[in-house]
Amino acid sequence: MTNDNALIVESAISLLLLLIQVPATAILFSRLLKGPRRLPPIEPQQPTLELLGKVSVVVPTLNEALRISPLLAGLSHQSYEVREIIVVDSKSVDGTPDLVKATQQKDPRFRVMTDDPLPSGWVGRPWALHNGFLSSSEGSQWFLGLDADIQPHPGLVAGLVKTAEAQGYDLVSLSPQFILKYPGECWLQPALLMTLLYRFDPAGINTEQPERVMANGQCFLCRRSVLAAVGGYSSASGSFCDDVTLARNIAVQGYKVGFLDGAKVLKVRMYEGAMETWKEWGRSLDLKDATSRSQLWGDLWLLTSVQALPLLIVLTCLLISPPLSYSLQTGLIALPTPPLLLLGLNLFLVVIRFAMLIAIAPSYDRKSAKGGWLFWLSPFADPLAVLRIFLSAFRKPREWRGRKYIEEL
Repeated sequence: MTNDNALIVESAISLLLLLIQVPATAILFSRLLKGPRRLPPIEPQQPTLELLGKVSVVVPTLNEALRISPLLAGLSHQSYEVREIIVVDSKSVDGTPDLVKATQQKDPRFRVMTDDPLPSGWVGRPWALHNGFLSSSEGSQWFLGLDADIQPHPGLVAGLVKTAEAQGYDLVSLSPQFILKYPGECWLQPALLMTLLYRFDPAGINTEQPERVMANGQCFLCRRSVLAAVGGYSSASGSFCDDVTLARNIAVQGYKVGFLDGAKVLKVRMYEGAMETWKEWGRSLDLKDATSRSQLWGDLWLLTSVQALPLLIVLTCLLISPPLSYSLQTGLIALPTPPLLLLGLNLFLVVIRFAMLIAIAPSYDRKSAKGGWLFWLSPFADPLAVLRIFLSAFRKPREWRGRKYIEEL
């Protein structure tokens, strides 16, 4: 193929890619520009007397003996704002209830209960939380759902409730600080997290569209009256992303829902290594159970355009694109040609992506991580991260936390 023909082909491909990427870039940029207006991270606070007994904490568990001890210790350090701590166990066989009972000997606020057999149409986690909600004290004004793998700092609950009341939230959840330990996850996990950051408003921004509300069930605070009004977790019974499903259902009812930065008040050690992160976290990040089909396709287009393609396009343009190299060498760039515009746009997106690493660095605890420096190379994992979202978007989970589910659930 002659240089002229190659330039024509490259220009046509470049125009097509520009038509795909430019609108997505505009959407991404409009979201990132909201960052300076977001609320600051939640700070630990000391409780005051008006918080006395306001919160019921519910923790769903299933074989969490290896991970739950930091949570139990952290909850014991919460003060009198916590009325009760209910651990709803789904017949663990690893001694999880025994650990809770041992903690109960020192802190009578703890109690452990076993949830009823899982009904048809329910996923285990929302079922356990629903049972915990029904068993919680009606004297509590707030319901706080916590996952067994989080590590709460002292002052978490007081700071969370005070912020929710000051901002007028009916429901508020927190993004944690992630603990990384191994090289593979230091490289992959930030790329997977970025798929969420690119799709939704930054934490601390009040999202006005209910269908774009984000939530995190690892730390999920809701007014008890609101949860009662929507039937507990029943509206998210069959969802594998019950936190987002429930939050959006509550937002649709006109309640104020918030998603805030909680990196200063809680940490989480979610999965061990890159393979477990890929398998377990990756299969819920598409949020398909809380998302319309058109919105899901729109998110896939956005992620492909602004996260998966930019680095690949830049490397292709600079390393293996003869027509572009020819243009640069002969000086035929008096006017911005489509290939050069494409290169410029994707260089811009790559710069944004690496800059985002600075923004999300406080969301990671890498002090004890092996190969923690790979965090700074996580943009190279972006194509894999987006591929994982695609794979998950078209496959219903059949197993979750050791439970198997029928396909039609």
